[in-house]
Amino acid sequence: MLGLLVDRVKGMPLTQLRRPADGGDAPRAELVHRTAQVLADLAADAEGRVRREVPALALHGAGDQLAVVGADVLAAADAERLAQAHEAVLALRRAL
Repeated sequence: MLGLLVDRVKGMPLTQLRRPADGGDAPRAELVHRTAQVLADLAADAEGRVRREVPALALHGAGDQLAVVGADVLAAADAERLAQAHEAVLALRRAL
């Protein structure tokens, strides 16, 4: 599911990333960034690292950032954290 969502974000026009989804109040790019932060935090926790703030990239980098932190959590997380990551990705998918 993560790969499909990354492809969706990468294929989204920048104008669409700047705007909120129907019924939303935050721009789609911000939702992607928030989810990337959740995934980065889960990966850091799984690896016993200090959590770090994920930088807000230019709009065209949102999908790549999601892919990188998603791969980190997939590589390091246990079942509980993977379930949390799945919920975060699913929530983003629904929000977009």
